[in-house]
Amino acid sequence: MKKLKEKPAEKVWADFAQTENLTEEQLESFKKYETLLLEWNKNVNLTAITDLSGIVRQHFIDSIVLRRFVDLSTVKTLVDVGTGGGFPAIPLKILFPELKMILIEVNHKKQEFLQTLIDLLGFKDIEICDLDWRTFLRNTESADADLFVSKAAIDEVELARMFRTTCPYRNAKIAYWVTDLWAVNPKVAQHLKEIKEYKLGSRKRRLAFFSL
Repeated sequence: MKKLKEKPAEKVWADFAQTENLTEEQLESFKKYETLLLEWNKNVNLTAITDLSGIVRQHFIDSIVLRRFVDLSTVKTLVDVGTGGGFPAIPLKILFPELKMILIEVNHKKQEFLQTLIDLLGFKDIEICDLDWRTFLRNTESADADLFVSKAAIDEVELARMFRTTCPYRNAKIAYWVTDLWAVNPKVAQHLKEIKEYKLGSRKRRLAFFSL
């Protein structure tokens, strides 16, 4: 009997699971994430990418690429600045459920989405923070935060406010997703410590790391 051709969606998920070495439980969480993302995206602007291949590649794989360059088992608290639809924090949380996280998001509708997603996936040790970035930097309640991440939600000059002498987070590090054509602003070039290059499909991407 001729074998039935695999459905495109099934192949996308199967390839994702194999390439990223996902468990069945992790893959199921990503599937739930994608379903909820598209459902909420009808009324809340969470993503311009609505095809499954694009979501898996540009949201999920591009988020979890951080684990190639950072030993996340050593991170005390990860803070996602301008997380929006949960990127990169939620894909990382699926892989590292014990990692404590803070999601900074000022948009109320996106906060509701994030809370619904957190409840759906049964996450613990993850907090949604409604403070804007500058206000958060004056907040000392999360002073154990040692890794800040942002998929270009704000520019690097704004992020680098973290390194001011009065900021409780000045000794933390920043991982910043950028394109292949990105060039650091000279105002904060002294804080750029390393750039890691990787490929996302055929596209070149980079992660820029900032610290004191």
